[in-house]
Order: sequence, then C-alpha cells, then structure tokens
Amino acid sequence: MRGSEFAELKAFVAVVERSSFARAAEHLGLSPSALSQTIRQLEDRLGARLLNRTTRSVAPTTTGEQLYSRIAPLFRDMADAVAGASAAAGQTSGTLRINTLGMAARQVIAPRLGQFHRAHPDVVLDIVVDDRLTDIVAGRFDAGIRVGARLEKDMIAVRLTPDLKMIAVASPKYLEDRGTPHVPTDLHTHACINWRLQEDGRAWHWTFEKKGTRLEIAAEGPLITNHSDIGVAAAVQGLGVAYAFDREHVDEHLARGRLVQVLDDWSIARPGLFLYYSNRRHPSPALEAFVDCLLERKPRASVRRLK
Repeated sequence: MRGSEFAELKAFVAVVERSSFARAAEHLGLSPSALSQTIRQLEDRLGARLLNRTTRSVAPTTTGEQLYSRIAPLFRDMADAVAGASAAAGQTSGTLRINTLGMAARQVIAPRLGQFHRAHPDVVLDIVVDDRLTDIVAGRFDAGIRVGARLEKDMIAVRLTPDLKMIAVASPKYLEDRGTPHVPTDLHTHACINWRLQEDGRAWHWTFEKKGTRLEIAAEGPLITNHSDIGVAAAVQGLGVAYAFDREHVDEHLARGRLVQVLDDWSIARPGLFLYYSNRRHPSPALEAFVDCLLERKPRASVRRLK
C-alpha cells in the first residue's frame, strides 16, 4: 500500500469515529478543506461514495460502514502496538476515549485529571459525559464507567468504588408541611421528585427493602428529571422527596440541615461504580495507566468477566 493510500484510509477512519470533518481535521493536524480533498480522492479511487454529508453531520454510507468495519480494527491494532512500544520505552501516549456517567465524571475522574496529565502528558483524554446506556463498542470508546448493575454484557469490569447506598431526602420545610414518611407506601401521599431513564424514557421506580421485605414504588410528583443536580436542587427547595445515590450532592445539604434523610431503615445498596471495556481487546497502556490513576489509594482492583 502506498503512503498516500494509507493516509486516505486513516483520514476516513478519523472522520467516521468523530462524526465530524472539523474534529477529524484537528486530530490529524489538517485543515478541513485538505481533509475533505483527501476523502474525495479516496472515494474517487474506490469508485464509491463512503460518507453522507450534511451541514450538521457526517455518517458512513452502507459501503463506508462496511469498509470501516474491516479497516478500523487494523488501525486500532497498529495504534495499540505503537502505544505498547512507547510504554516499553517508558512512555505512554495516544488518545483515550472514555464514556462516563456524570456522577462518575465529578466524583472519580475530575479530581484526578491533573495527576494523570502530569504522569502521562502524551495521553489525550477524550471524555464524554453520558447518562444513557451507550454501547461503548459501537460508540468506539476505549472504556466506560457505569453503576455495576447497568453494565453491558461480555465486558471486563474493574470496581472503582464500594457499593452506593440509596437515600431518600426532603427539606425540613417540606416535612414540616407534609409530614414524615415512615414506610415506603407513605410516599403515595407525598410529592416525589422522580428520575427518567434516558435509554427508554421510562420513569424510574423506587425500590426499598427491610428484613427481607422488598417494595417497589411508582413515585409521582411535580418534577421528573434525568439529571441529579436538578433533582437534589428541587428537594432542597421543598418540592418533594428525592431518592438518590449521588452522595456528593446530598451529603453537604444534609450536613448543613438543608435536607433530612427519611426511610433510612428501608434504604438499599446499589452496586458501585465500575470501569469496563470490551473483552475482545487487551487494554492499551494508556487505559491501564488511567485505571491505575483512578484507583490511587484504593484497594487493589477486582477484575471480573460479565456473563
């Protein structure tokens, strides 16, 4: 393969993976016009249209998707080989794409960004915050971070945090006006701040358990949201009872008396946060370094294969 042909294919892969000529051009160090010309040369050489372009998006055609599915793994293998050689020489480099929950981005990733960059300045972190159940393989991510119960199948998982306890909270003023719920069924007469699942649009049912008795409550109230910041803010402002495991947002309000915990003896624990990646790929040196950074001063990571 001639060097120009390799460059054309590399450019094509970059455009597909970033769904943008501008982002791909920036990654490749080219101008958008030069990248567009390279893609036209590839399409002319193959005699087939590979990309559908609009003013807002770019996506592969059927032929383009077939070509991408064949050559993208080869480019990833080459990138991993180069990264492995660099790691053997004491250098870790490359781009690391991570798909993560907003909660994990705030609590686990953000506090360690500086530490990771200082230790691995040649690694570019591409972090996408996404509370949906995104398919990280189809989305071409190196890894994802999710609550353990919501991990994709056939993945390698690394625990990042202990299990997370769900807590029901409300403002003192709300409880003064409406009374305190003592059992989960009391919530049927209360205003509840609910969570909408992004993957299918359903409102989430609240689960409680005590001494082997498990209850599921279809909560109703004045607000449904898909973002914990909004839900907690609504509870602080007295709109109703919220049920959350994002302790970063809740703990400060509890300490300052803005929120009060209720139904404590009915609260359940949810699986903690896990980083996961495809079992079909060996983790790159950059991903291994990233996991090491996230687990600093934590117990040794447990790795398991999801069935």
